[in-house]
Amino acid sequence: MKRNIAILGSTGSIGTQTLDIIRANGDELSAHLLTANNNFRLLIEQAREFLPDMVVIANREHYATVCDALADLPIKVWCGSEAINDCVQAASIDMVITAMVGYSGLIPTLQAIRAGKTIGLANKETLVVAGELIMREADAHRINIIPVDSEHSAIFQCLMGEAKRPEKLILTASGGPFRCHSLSELQHVTREQALNHPNWNMGAKVTIDSASMMNKGFEVIEARWLFDMQPDDIEVLVHPQSIVHSMVQFDDGSIKAQLGIPDMRLPIGYALGLTRRIANNYPRLDLTTQALTFDKPDLERFPNLALAFSALRKGGNATCALNAANEIAVMAFLQNEISFMNMNGLLDSCMNRYEHMDHPTLEALMETDKAVRTMACELLQYQN
Repeated sequence: MKRNIAILGSTGSIGTQTLDIIRANGDELSAHLLTANNNFRLLIEQAREFLPDMVVIANREHYATVCDALADLPIKVWCGSEAINDCVQAASIDMVITAMVGYSGLIPTLQAIRAGKTIGLANKETLVVAGELIMREADAHRINIIPVDSEHSAIFQCLMGEAKRPEKLILTASGGPFRCHSLSELQHVTREQALNHPNWNMGAKVTIDSASMMNKGFEVIEARWLFDMQPDDIEVLVHPQSIVHSMVQFDDGSIKAQLGIPDMRLPIGYALGLTRRIANNYPRLDLTTQALTFDKPDLERFPNLALAFSALRKGGNATCALNAANEIAVMAFLQNEISFMNMNGLLDSCMNRYEHMDHPTLEALMETDKAVRTMACELLQYQN
């Protein structure tokens, strides 16, 4: 029997690669719900190929265009973020791949959990903003969250079959395009350089986060909640080859690692198969072609990673505030309104000013997000 898949963010990097796997495994998987924010042209193409039951275009300005383009097909077309929240709860959906960018993925993921859907989690910001709340809801509704990030998928795979808790999680990081840059060189890097990742093909926002190592900081926060680990039990190592996707250390000193080519279709396929591996014909890893190296991250050149650890240790709404400030900083950098290194300065300023809460509700987290975004925008105007 086919599994009906909802893809939140079907036009992005994770979404399009998820559809690659569905296309190759149409006897087992069906694209049932596709959503996009602004890329209505690609959404229309996807809908005409995969014939989902529903599509949602978040930007209402494109609703009429999508409706007209799909009028000859039996596809329900909706618009707006509320429609996404409603559609993920449809009884016909078996699994939801949460590939929306940033904070926007939080509420749809929460609604899908409350509707009893298996989650393929590619939106790390959901756990960065509200990790404790999300995991509590998942436990209450007995929902499986299968990580799609390559690092967390690797840890998830390493923990399969293990009865004891790990001693330590070791997340690997490519180091991004500026791994070997000096502090003075980092002062002058451009938007185009930052978007040129050496190993991975990702969306603009996550690529910039990777260049600043904020992405790895967010992955540390995500790992804390996914695997119920304390911050001091999570380590980051720079591994430029992106072959070892992460490791788990146990109390007997042994370490398990998951290796593979740097291709996001591998962890996506593992999630879509509900941990049953889906065969493919992708290139195979040849360990004789390169050495595998590991180094500690330089927190002076990449202070965002240290900032993420600090926010995680502080707890409460600190990581929510960090995510909000970072989304504004990345947007400003992509629009050439702030330099690469000044992104961290903006984050520092916001983290020193936001109103801290130890035990925030969902409503309080939403208010924190709104307030810190406003603060970050005001600070940007002052800097400029």
